[in-house]
Amino acid sequence: MYLPGVGPNRKKMLSNELGIETYGDLLEYFPYKYVDRSKVYTIHELTGDMPFVQVVGKILSFETFQMGPRKERVVAHFTDGTAVADLTWFNGGKYAKQNYKIGTQYLVFGKPTVFNNRINFTHPDLDEAAPFLTSPSDGEGKIGVKMGLQPYYNTTEKMKKAGLSSRAVERLTKTLIDRLPPLPETLPDFITAERHLMSRDEALRTVHYPKDAKSLERARVRLKFEELFYVQLNILRYASDQRRKYRGYVFAHVGQVFNTFYHDHLPFPLTEAQKRVIREIRKDMGSGRQMNRLLQGDVGSGKTLVALMSMLIAIDNGYQACIMAPTEILAEQHLQTITQMLDGMDLRVALLTGIVKGKRREEVLEGLMDGTIRILVGTHAVIEDTVQFARLGFVVVDEQHRFGVAQRAKLWSKSLNPPHVLVMTATPIPRTLAMTLYGDLDVSVIDELPPGRKPVRTTHVFDTRMTSLYDGIRQQIREGRQIYIVFPLIEESEKSDLKNLEDGFEVLRQAFPEFRLSKVHGRMKPKDKEEEMQRFVSGETQMLVATTVIEVGVNVPNASVMVILDAQRFGLSQLHQLRGRVGRGADQSYCILVTPYKLSEDTRKRIDIMCDTNDGFRIAEADLKLRGPGDLEGTQQSGMAFDLKIADIARDGQLVQMARDEAQKIIDDDPECQSEKYALLWARLRQLRKTNINWSAIS
Repeated sequence: MYLPGVGPNRKKMLSNELGIETYGDLLEYFPYKYVDRSKVYTIHELTGDMPFVQVVGKILSFETFQMGPRKERVVAHFTDGTAVADLTWFNGGKYAKQNYKIGTQYLVFGKPTVFNNRINFTHPDLDEAAPFLTSPSDGEGKIGVKMGLQPYYNTTEKMKKAGLSSRAVERLTKTLIDRLPPLPETLPDFITAERHLMSRDEALRTVHYPKDAKSLERARVRLKFEELFYVQLNILRYASDQRRKYRGYVFAHVGQVFNTFYHDHLPFPLTEAQKRVIREIRKDMGSGRQMNRLLQGDVGSGKTLVALMSMLIAIDNGYQACIMAPTEILAEQHLQTITQMLDGMDLRVALLTGIVKGKRREEVLEGLMDGTIRILVGTHAVIEDTVQFARLGFVVVDEQHRFGVAQRAKLWSKSLNPPHVLVMTATPIPRTLAMTLYGDLDVSVIDELPPGRKPVRTTHVFDTRMTSLYDGIRQQIREGRQIYIVFPLIEESEKSDLKNLEDGFEVLRQAFPEFRLSKVHGRMKPKDKEEEMQRFVSGETQMLVATTVIEVGVNVPNASVMVILDAQRFGLSQLHQLRGRVGRGADQSYCILVTPYKLSEDTRKRIDIMCDTNDGFRIAEADLKLRGPGDLEGTQQSGMAFDLKIADIARDGQLVQMARDEAQKIIDDDPECQSEKYALLWARLRQLRKTNINWSAIS
């Protein structure tokens, strides 16, 4: 409030609109772009189709035109000696007449247009020219200018109406910077020297007023590194605390159950990637600390088999295991897969979901309490208070982003020590995001598909070619295959989308009178949804017309075609998940992305990426770059606040890695966070954690 140019009203506006409360907040409200203002044009050179330019000259006179009650247009006639231009204000004309003087030399910056055969600037920026000019020195008598890159700040409509434009914010920032004493350093010398980083003081001044592009880049690298470094330091400090605090069960023994399964029941040979991940898990389970591991692998890469073999190690050591899935249909599929794989082995596996009721439910609860049930497969029902285990030692959470932090935590409390935790996802998470979002987890990746799996062929079709698409579908069904057709129901409340699905279903029924169709969407009762889904799984219907409710966990090896209508309305990761519903059998499978002909450039990029690659990690990286981290599935409900002010996880991958390496060195050297050598870092971290940073941990 006491910064010249702010006062009580602007203080309130800055606080309400941008959350700027202090000098520190204003200093860390960074420009979103810069405009090069090092070149000066003459008015004579200007045309109406040029971008923003600047000219230097004097105001000759003001003229006022009435535009109705209490409205006026103010025009300043302005010359630089080569021609005359008009500077026009529809708002703020009174301010212009009072503050800009006839005969004073001004630097005018704006977008030139032509009005009444004269160059016109509407609402231009004016600065007294003297501080910015150099003498005519280039041999042509032109004036040079010292004003290099001008910062631009995001502002809201409300702010603009109150006169707080980007330019006004810039002036406030300049006033603050001019008055500031040298700012204290927040990183120790050994980091800034080794990484060749600018001082914090110089970086903050330069990022608002860069002399040139090179110094701006150095300032931004320094500020981004610092921001990412403290994020990583906090995550690693937390993970280190957890590891010291929670001892894990020691599963040192790989015994008869595991070996019998491995030698006699393995459905197909393990890939090298699966073997590597099982070794990583075994090492964790025998280490004496609680395992928290994220297992990433594309759809069909064999994550369930890895999870089952890890659970068998827990059973060999006298403990129970549990796998929790987000939907009943996925839980039932896990049960079916696990039961088939363990067929002939004397291990009791049970299901616990909302539909397991009465006597059957009581039997399951008793079996868990007396330890006779060795593996429990379930949904959210598993975390209810009535569910108690004799000795729970290993937990698998499938498609973890569908569970809230609190729900996951409830599972841990069902055991004396926290059980070992394996979190699985088929939604590939880019490394930079995983390091930040799930930084407290060790990450394993299954990056190869089992032998015999053919990659899904993806093609892009415009919606004007539906007739030939229908012919292709008919051909596939006649060959004995099944088809998914997905409509975009992006939010359950979008009535138009639901109508879109209902109408589309009718159109498809008429187009394919010879085939049987199922229909599934999120508004259906769970029982009806399960029934329709089951009809498709059993092969009773040939086509499943659905919304994205089928995105996760429907396993129909006979389905070979996935048609996604209005594919432009889906994110990349979602398209990849949907595509993963086919390609589960030995036949060649296809994914058809149907869109209108007119597409934005971003959408075209998304569709091209889908057609070019089946690699989930490449797709996730591209998605992160196109959409930003806050939109990615799972990041919102994870509790991770992406309040990064200048760094961008999607584009600053190298800096994320650099920051993590530096933070890891410090945690290794000072796990108790007590060393005097790092006092500056721990003090700064405490300060940051008190303010606006809300990092939450999956474990």
